[in-house]
Amino acid sequence: MKTRGHDVGTLVLRAALGPMLFAHGWNKVAGPGGLEGTEGWFEALGLRPAGLHARLAAGTEMAAGAGIALGAAGPFPAAAAVGLMTVAARTDHRGKGFFVFKGGWEYAGVVGGAAVALAALGNGGYSLDGLLRRGTGGTGTGAALLAAGLGTASAAALLAVCYRPERKPDGAPEETPDETSADH
Repeated sequence: MKTRGHDVGTLVLRAALGPMLFAHGWNKVAGPGGLEGTEGWFEALGLRPAGLHARLAAGTEMAAGAGIALGAAGPFPAAAAVGLMTVAARTDHRGKGFFVFKGGWEYAGVVGGAAVALAALGNGGYSLDGLLRRGTGGTGTGAALLAAGLGTASAAALLAVCYRPERKPDGAPEETPDETSADH
């Protein structure tokens, strides 16, 4: 049985994760360098076509952030967050260790893990889903697996089709550039 403590806990998690994701998406559009800077960064990462990916990433982050913050659509915004973080870990943070201050995957791992945890917990009673009394996608292990699986599979498909990093003369991929024009 869900308790008031559960509802407060999911509200706090959604209030931390959702606006942060939305802000990161908005920054890709309106932050330093704007959308043009984000396109250049994505081009340097090897995401082709960069303009499309810049717009998709920004829109997906904003939509997932809003969905999580409002507690709408069950585990699907969490799946979007997992997909975004999987792509980020593979393209921008790969090979840079754990700590984000060294370019590592720490941030992407925490955000993805928090999104899967939220999917498992559900949005709680203090959410749009709770207000409308709809449990879109359910809760528990199934919802967590849905968010993790759908997010990871979507990222894998995107990377298989669109990730084309520059190659060094010896055939090894170039190191991904430091992020200079956009903050994810």
